[in-house]
Amino acid sequence: MHRPLAGLFAGLFAAVVLAAAAPADELPRSAPEAQGIASADLTALVDALDAHGDPASADGVHSLVIVRHGHVVAEGWWAPYTAAHRHQLYSLSKSFTATAVGIAAAEGKLSADDPVLGFFPDEAPADPPANLRAMRVTDLLRMATGQQTEPPRAAGTSWVKQFLAHPVPFKPGTHFLYNTSATYMQSAVVQKATGTKILDYLGPRLFLPLAIDGATWEESPEGISTGGYGLSIRTGDIASFGQLLLQRGRWRGRQLVPEAWVDAATARQVANGSNPESDWDQGYGYQFWRCRHDAYRGDGAFGQFCVVLPQEDAVVAITAGTRDMQGILTILWKKLLPALRAAALSPDDAAHARLRDRLAALAVPRPTAGALPAALAGTTFRFPENPAGIERLRLEPARGSGAGAEAGAERGEVQGEGPGEAAAAAHLVLVARGREQRIPLGADRYLAAPVAWGGRPPAPAAAAIGMDGEECVVRICFVETPFVTTLRLRPEGDGVKVSGGTNVGFGPTKLPDLTGTPAAE
Repeated sequence: MHRPLAGLFAGLFAAVVLAAAAPADELPRSAPEAQGIASADLTALVDALDAHGDPASADGVHSLVIVRHGHVVAEGWWAPYTAAHRHQLYSLSKSFTATAVGIAAAEGKLSADDPVLGFFPDEAPADPPANLRAMRVTDLLRMATGQQTEPPRAAGTSWVKQFLAHPVPFKPGTHFLYNTSATYMQSAVVQKATGTKILDYLGPRLFLPLAIDGATWEESPEGISTGGYGLSIRTGDIASFGQLLLQRGRWRGRQLVPEAWVDAATARQVANGSNPESDWDQGYGYQFWRCRHDAYRGDGAFGQFCVVLPQEDAVVAITAGTRDMQGILTILWKKLLPALRAAALSPDDAAHARLRDRLAALAVPRPTAGALPAALAGTTFRFPENPAGIERLRLEPARGSGAGAEAGAERGEVQGEGPGEAAAAAHLVLVARGREQRIPLGADRYLAAPVAWGGRPPAPAAAAIGMDGEECVVRICFVETPFVTTLRLRPEGDGVKVSGGTNVGFGPTKLPDLTGTPAAE
């Protein structure tokens, strides 16, 4: 899980070279008009999604794929995010875990009515209470375990034991509680029943048929896929999963998931609120949320969505890093729903071309290009002890170039295998926890580079530099996560003031202000 303050910089400088943005799923493509949607209406939807959030912190959408009648009619990625990047799904992972339970049940490995305790006799409390004994797999699926609070998943103790030791004051099935530990238990149940981790179990049964390649899933200290979060796949993979659900588990002539299971999983299994204006109060299925407009979805923190609209024969896949998830759904209801017509429309090549151009130009807001202040250029600043572990920092302009002198393509991924050294307008040289990092920064594009941080192996990111008044702004996108970090460097006397933060997080997202002084060379 992301630790906002420590992770603000702990994930800050992890990167690898960006892959090419080519569709990897097997869904056919189509002009929107052939599937009953005007390209101009989809352009208006993209405009609304692009305006959603806060440009100052880069709170916003990262990708969008819309499927109608089984055809992709619009797809776009906000650079430096690309079609080839996997993206952390957070709780959208839950829907895949429930699907693994359904497949295992169809194979006779388990039943949704099986008592949970039956899978873990060696980890059960000495004298299990009646409500715990009554808890079934279906109660895990419905988030109706009878627990009043979510069981912890503390390090050093079996997560299964912690779950089974947690109080169960209510009769299972009678009390809804959104409970990520309950999803972890589903993963543990599948692993017990099949002898296989759910990532490996779903491989030949779901991922391979759907052409979902390279999926990764975090694991607990016990070696069990985390279930409730931790899955990373591409946006096109999310769309394919949604299309499979829309087709009630059938794919290319094969029944991958039983129809009855898909129907039950996406139906209202338990009440969870009464607000007619909230898409979180429409009922809950087996790790799926019911939505307004008779839709349903899987979703994850900060705007990871798989939205299925059965009445409209449509699927929407979105990844994002936003604080306002309801806002994204509201945009879909206002902009997309009215655009879905029953019959095909006349071709509109000009409008379709404008839509393609709009989708191709999407980008996470970059800092405005400008010359690097002389007071910051080339000076090494040292910092007192701080939570980010930053010891020294230096901005190095590229030779013969200020921060605004770089020329290049608007979308910005540096092609080839190198880290973008030749295209860099500047480099951020950082010493943190005893290790020096040298990160290329683009002025009119995000540049990717293989960078390690805090002993972690390289992970994808891309960075840009610019100016905001007197402040130098460095923005780093972690392109397989929702997180975008913005650093602001302001000259202060002969030193520098560093501030900023990340777009989203599970706690504080603002970095405490740091003051650096010139370091003796």
